[in-house]
Formats: sequence, structure tokens, C-alpha cells
Amino acid sequence: MNLNSKISERYSRQVLFRGIGEEGQRKLAQSKVVVVGCGATGSALSSLLARAGVGWLRIIDRDYVEPSNLQRQVLFDEQDAAESLPKAIAAERKLQSFNSEIEIEAAVADLTPANADDLLERAHIILDGTDNFETRYLINDYAIANGVPWIYSAAVGSYGVSMNILPGDTACLACVFPDSPRGVVETCDTSGILNSAVNLVASIAVTETLKYLVGARDKIRRTLFSIDVWHNDRSEIGTSSPRADCRACGDRDFVHLRGEARPHITLCGRNSVQIHERNRPVDFVEMQKRLEPHGRVRYNEFVLKFWREDIELTLFPDGRAIIKGTTDTGVARSLYARFVGS
Repeated sequence: MNLNSKISERYSRQVLFRGIGEEGQRKLAQSKVVVVGCGATGSALSSLLARAGVGWLRIIDRDYVEPSNLQRQVLFDEQDAAESLPKAIAAERKLQSFNSEIEIEAAVADLTPANADDLLERAHIILDGTDNFETRYLINDYAIANGVPWIYSAAVGSYGVSMNILPGDTACLACVFPDSPRGVVETCDTSGILNSAVNLVASIAVTETLKYLVGARDKIRRTLFSIDVWHNDRSEIGTSSPRADCRACGDRDFVHLRGEARPHITLCGRNSVQIHERNRPVDFVEMQKRLEPHGRVRYNEFVLKFWREDIELTLFPDGRAIIKGTTDTGVARSLYARFVGS
């Protein structure tokens, strides 16, 4: 990005802020940020970062745009949903349309231990736009193992939470939550979500990101911050130092990064099951011919969708699939084997 001619125009009001200034804006232009997940939180994170002038963004997401996303996922529109565009692709197009000066990479992928190095290695900081703890613990393991800061963010209902993780300096996710939540866990699909809660949490996380990237490390918050925008409740828990007995920080036992006991099938909300296959390229033209006798099929260069009775199967070029209409992993595996192959 050439800031010399643009800094007084696009970023002029941000440069006027003393915490940023011209030097800070140049640092942002040289920064690299990876956003993992581009749903509600990830959309807001990516939009704010792009408008702030972060020079390189990689957007990682495994999902596609649906009409129910449009209430809160600010980067997408009705046409994206009609085309079932992968969220990473749709996000890249929108971001580039309002800031052509920065570099944006879309990665239509599920972040896994196998691809974490390739997808995360260039990041100066990693932002959490995911919807599950399995991926968050993987990000945490990678970040601690490689000394890369990241920011945990989540929102559901009217509640939002954010936490900065600076490896070796602050507590990490495993320090605060040694294990994934057990029992019934609220999700956007069961409890709904306010778009205002999402945007507040994203704004907080992006502000902390800007602090880090411009070098204002003394301003970075060292707490787990939570807020309920409907009930007007807020709280903070100190996270200023790692726990000595932490699995990740203390023992450097990166079980999630090793991929131990990682399921090949995971639930991903919306009455859906995701199937993680080994990398097996799929020819959509041939697949359409195979599936047309059994139901309705359409595809573009990014996804193939197949409808049969109450089941909707979305197939990606690398063989990964999301099967909507069941939460039974056995049924999902059987449908995949029947129509795609085992």
C-alpha cells in the first residue's frame, strides 16, 4: 500500500487520533492479520480491519452464505446467499470493493492441525471469528507454540466476550478454560443473536488489534471482558499472567495441534453435520451427472449443492461436505458414502 498519497484522504481521520498517527498508519499498512471464521463476528472483524488500512488480510472460512446470515453478517448480501457463495470468497470481494489498496486472501477451508501451519504462518496476530471451541483450542495451541498473539471473541444472544492472548505474557485460553464447556451450550441457532452484540465484541477486538499492531502494548487490556448488551451487565476477570500448571503455557502439551482424537465428522450448527474427508478433488461436472437422477443439483466454481427430500448436501472441491437436515453423524456418513463415495 502506498500511503504517501492516500494517508491524508482515506485514513485522515484515523491518523488524527494520537494513538495512531502517521507512523501508526504505516505500521498498519505493513501488518498481516488472519481472521479465522467469517460469520457474524468474523465479518465485522474483517470489515473494520480493512477499513482501518491493515495491509494484508487472510480470511479463513469453511461455510457458505445463507439467507439467515444476512441479519448479522455484515459483509454479505442477498445475491451472495442466492449463489451460496463460500463466505471467504464473498468477504474477499466485498472487502476489495471498498479498499483496493490492501491485499486480501480468501481461504475456503476448515482450519485443522494438518493445514494450520500453511494458513496461519504469516500472521502477526490471529483473530477469532469461529463458532466452536475445537477450533479455538487449535488456534490457542498454534499461537502458544509459535509465539503469535491472538484474540478470542464470541457472541451469542445479547452476550459477548473477548480476551487478548499474548504468549508468554498473559494467560491463554487453556489457562482460563482448561476444558471445553460441557453439557448444553448456547448457540446462535438455539438462543438467537443480536447483531449489536456481535458488532460490539468485534469493535473491541479490532481496537485491541490496532493497539498491538501500532506498538501500544501498554494499552492492551489484560482481562477476559464480557458484556450483556440487553441486561446491561458486564464483568472482567484478570488474565495478566499465565498459569504455571496450564497444559499449553506451562507443559507445552499441544494436544489440539497434534490432532489427537480430532473427529472427522463435527457438528456445525443449523441442524447440520460437517464431514472432513481427506483431500480428494471433486469434479463438479461429473458429480452433477451422478446426482441428477436422485434429486436437484446446482453448482458454481466454489460449491455444489444437492437436495433430496429433507436433506441438503453442500460439497466443496476438496471433498469436504456439509449435510443439512440431520445431526446424526451415522446418517450423515451414510448419505456421504451413498452419493459422494467413501
